[in-house]
Amino acid sequence: MSGIEPRTDPLADPVTTVSAWNIANALTMLRLALVPFFAAALFHGSGHSTGWRVTAWVIFAVASLTDRIDGEIARKRGLITEFGKLADPIADKALIGTALVGLSMLGDLHWGVTVVILVREVGVTMLRFWVIRHGVMPASRGGKVKTLLQGVAIGLLVLPLSGALHTAASLVMVAAVVLTVITGLDYVARALRLRRVVQA
Repeated sequence: MSGIEPRTDPLADPVTTVSAWNIANALTMLRLALVPFFAAALFHGSGHSTGWRVTAWVIFAVASLTDRIDGEIARKRGLITEFGKLADPIADKALIGTALVGLSMLGDLHWGVTVVILVREVGVTMLRFWVIRHGVMPASRGGKVKTLLQGVAIGLLVLPLSGALHTAASLVMVAAVVLTVITGLDYVARALRLRRVVQA
């Protein structure tokens, strides 16, 4: 109920018996490979070409879809591997980070938003490594909603929207930032709680 999963016997951990060469990890690597194509499409034509912005959105949408699919496949088919556990968050942050920095460079997103989200994401990753020997902090429900809101907000901002639609996209991003901060603080509390439990 605390949102923390204690470590189990590594000899019984199924991740040690599953090959890293599987469909789930292939989708993760595909997401990582799409990042430079997304960036190229986003910046093509000075970053304000309607056709290329739509292309960038399609690439971002496909990459985001692989994030959802690879996790489901890994869990349902028992394909969770140490490689996947490392590569998946790297691919996620590469995609999200590239999109945020790109949008800020093009003047479509305030740099403050980009900094807050990236600091949170890097910080949570460091927290996970800090406590990994003592337990696993799975993604919380709030964290999953945060990821969804970030993806939707970024996708909307990548599209060449204007007027009310652009305002709606900005509001979704505000909600994503608020949830990003809240869930980040929750991860800090969970990490500290886990360390106290282990040291007790």
